[in-house]
Amino acid sequence: MADTKTTSKTFKLNTGDSIPAIGLGTWQSQPGEVGKAVESALRGGYRHIDTAFAYGNEKEVGEGIKASGVPREEIWLTTKLDNPWHKRVAEGIERSLENLGTEYVDLYLMHWPSSTDPDDLKKHYPDWDFVDTWREMQKLVGTGKVKNIGVSNFGIKNLERLLNDPSCKIVPAVNQIELHPGNPSPKLVAYCASKGIHCSGYSPLGSSNSPLYSNETLKSIAEAKGRSIAQVILLWGIKKGWSVLPKSVNPDRVKANFELDGWDLTDEEVAKIDGVKDRFKVCGDSWLPVKVFFGDDE
Repeated sequence: MADTKTTSKTFKLNTGDSIPAIGLGTWQSQPGEVGKAVESALRGGYRHIDTAFAYGNEKEVGEGIKASGVPREEIWLTTKLDNPWHKRVAEGIERSLENLGTEYVDLYLMHWPSSTDPDDLKKHYPDWDFVDTWREMQKLVGTGKVKNIGVSNFGIKNLERLLNDPSCKIVPAVNQIELHPGNPSPKLVAYCASKGIHCSGYSPLGSSNSPLYSNETLKSIAEAKGRSIAQVILLWGIKKGWSVLPKSVNPDRVKANFELDGWDLTDEEVAKIDGVKDRFKVCGDSWLPVKVFFGDDE
């Protein structure tokens, strides 16, 4: 399998569309840097770009796409509905499309299962929640503005509630969640697979100053392969069946994260990474007005 091209691998969604296995994440990418990173990534072969209204960088991401010269139809572009926009789904997608300078996105996600009151970000709407938001998102399908819809940061408890509601006519195509060896979420990943929902992993390297870089198991596998720990983790995630969204604005790291072709991990090596004991989350829910993580993912 060493001759397989991981960088051109895709995963088939429940809609029939195919999402590229590796994409460029843009969370916490600073203004003045993210556009260049997107341009560089696309010119280097990436075909999947992930952003969100909440990141405040959609406009620059759109500029980077245009500057790359890569035709729009060759790029998988994901953005997300921000929490205070849950009652304004139609307006939310219009704003994002305007920011991005495109007529459609390939994937539109509900960023969090939190319908936050825009007048007080510490409060949740008393008369509206993510089930109502999903009902509105379903109306976007078929408009030409959104090719696929999905969710993000949904655990089993909230997915069960959404999928079992009579208003849920469309099963989310994707659940974008934090996935890395320190937060592998096996129960949640298995649950999503059982429902035909593809998992996409954000912070796949454990974010900045990740403790994963000092993990002895990962170090030994990386040394044996002559690869970086980051490359090993990314290939592990893809082999586990999810798409990975490493974020960087450093041109060398953007390039290195895409160097996944011509080598492989054995089943034994994947199992060793599965066995990493350290547990940590990059992104919690304490800043939200409602709890969304219930420890049901392990």
